[in-house]
Formats: sequence, structure tokens, C-alpha cells
Amino acid sequence: MTADMELRHYTTHEADYLRPLLLDVYAEVYAKAAETDPFCAVDRFAEGLDICSARPGWSCVIGYDSGQPVGYAYGAPLPPSGSRWWGGLLTDVPADTVAETGTRT
Repeated sequence: MTADMELRHYTTHEADYLRPLLLDVYAEVYAKAAETDPFCAVDRFAEGLDICSARPGWSCVIGYDSGQPVGYAYGAPLPPSGSRWWGGLLTDVPADTVAETGTRT
């Protein structure tokens, strides 16, 4: 790590401001994959970003090297109801294993 590395934390209040930057970084990182895999398309990613960044509790950390963004991570708690996150499980699990509270996952 160089001395010019910096991590900055953001919340849902900055999501609209950050959106172009996050999409630009994503487009650069996934450019090759997006040529052949529609799952990696920027438009598809943008849809998910918009949904996630609108959730209460959304948080994002962006890494900068000499002032230039080099990567990021973001997430938000799953809502207490209506999340499809656990819908793809291949085996049955106890209901309390997948019950969300809005702060658990």
C-alpha cells in the first residue's frame, strides 16, 4: 500500500452523487466480460446499484490511490420483508435461518 492510498466512507445520502463514479469503475473493471456476458452489462449493474443504494442503511467505501478511485465495496441490510435474497436455496432450511429483521443481514 502506498502512502497516497485513502479509504472514504459514504452513505445513501451521497448515492446519487457517487453513481457515475461507481458505474465508471464497474465499466472499466468488467469491460472484457461485458463483451460476451450480458450478466456483466453496465445497465444491468446500474439497476442493481439503484435498488441497493436506495435502501436504508446503504453504505459504500471507495479506495483512492493518489486521488483516483481504484475500487469500492457497498451493501445494505436486507429489509424485514420482501427480500428475494434467500429464494434460491436448493435445500430447505428452518424459517428462522432466513427471517430478516432489517439489521440481521
